[in-house]
Amino acid sequence: MLAKFPNLKAIVAATAVFVAIFPPAPLRAEDAAAGAQRAPGVTAEVLLQDLALAAPAETAAIDRELQALWSRSGSAAMDLLLRRGRDAAERGDLLEAVEHLTALTDHAPEFSRGWYERARVYHLLGLYGPAVADLERALALNPMDYNAIFALGLVFEQFRMPDRAFAAYRRAKAIHPHHEEVSSALERLAPQVEGREL
Repeated sequence: MLAKFPNLKAIVAATAVFVAIFPPAPLRAEDAAAGAQRAPGVTAEVLLQDLALAAPAETAAIDRELQALWSRSGSAAMDLLLRRGRDAAERGDLLEAVEHLTALTDHAPEFSRGWYERARVYHLLGLYGPAVADLERALALNPMDYNAIFALGLVFEQFRMPDRAFAAYRRAKAIHPHHEEVSSALERLAPQVEGREL
């Protein structure tokens, strides 16, 4: 997925958009309960297949299940670091949030959500280069994260790269066909890119 966007690091300043649109997805009790509706051990692949085929009214619940699943590292200690990082960010203690999330990415470098959350906090601190690097890492680990792909599209759009933005939005829509923001973005850009080869 990232190979299609070779200039990602060249557009560092555009990261302002992705974090503003995608706040952290806290793991709530209802998210955990959503997972109980399916067989134990349901995989992201199964949920993504369900999401692609679901009716619009069913997608919110599946999205919550995916976000809850993607927020679990498999380690109680790492999940605690994620929660502490999110809580610190919500309180506005961004430096503390970076400390927790850096500990998380150091100890669980294959956990995509840790990189995504730290990218969000780096952006809030105005550290755009590290934010983009962490977003890139998050997408390398989880190329099916439609919210991160959408955020990337917004970055391209802000930098007046409508063809690349449109391609990112189409990729996100292929994963989550009823993502409202993605659909709106495609409608917004279609007049600029329709009839042109992407």
